[in-house]
Amino acid sequence: MKPSEVGLAYDQITHRWQSDSFDLSNGIDAHKKALTFLSHTRTGLDVGCGCTGRIIELMQALGLTPEGLVISSEMIRLSRNKYPAVQFHHADICQFEFTKTYDFISAWDSLWHIPLSSQRYVMTKLVNALNPGGVLLFSFGGTQDAGEHDNNVMGPKMYYSTLGTDGFLRLFMELGCAIRHLEFDQYPEQHTFLIIQKADKPAP
Repeated sequence: MKPSEVGLAYDQITHRWQSDSFDLSNGIDAHKKALTFLSHTRTGLDVGCGCTGRIIELMQALGLTPEGLVISSEMIRLSRNKYPAVQFHHADICQFEFTKTYDFISAWDSLWHIPLSSQRYVMTKLVNALNPGGVLLFSFGGTQDAGEHDNNVMGPKMYYSTLGTDGFLRLFMELGCAIRHLEFDQYPEQHTFLIIQKADKPAP
């Protein structure tokens, strides 16, 4: 399933996040924890920002100038209407070319939709898009090994992939990042999030 097809699937179900029953606190505690590792808070990027704006608003409240990125045309329309002063990118993160760097990058429940073959590339690109000392927070399927699958739990068919906990940890250590926090936050479900921090200065 291509990322563009995932975007079309999300176009059909934006009502799930606009419903009063959606828990707007989802992921917020993880973000607050991640942001404690920053020594400076200037710029932030929410990858797969959706349409609720809860992470955009959290970054604003903590002094960051946020941007959002999402592949769904309906999600980006809703976000731009709600936050006209915020820059939003309608793009596939696999193809997106960064023109700047950020202190904080969030990718909550979004990167698990990219092809398994693109996971290492995209994660490396996100680390490269961090300023020295910058922090990346993302959630993923916390199986031990890499894998991929699809289902229609949310209605339309969705694709998911993961490098697995071991794969992600190995990659970020290869990239010289510090592993700040790993948590299975919805046990016994394998929903997991990881907080990593880029080195303050390049390795010698």
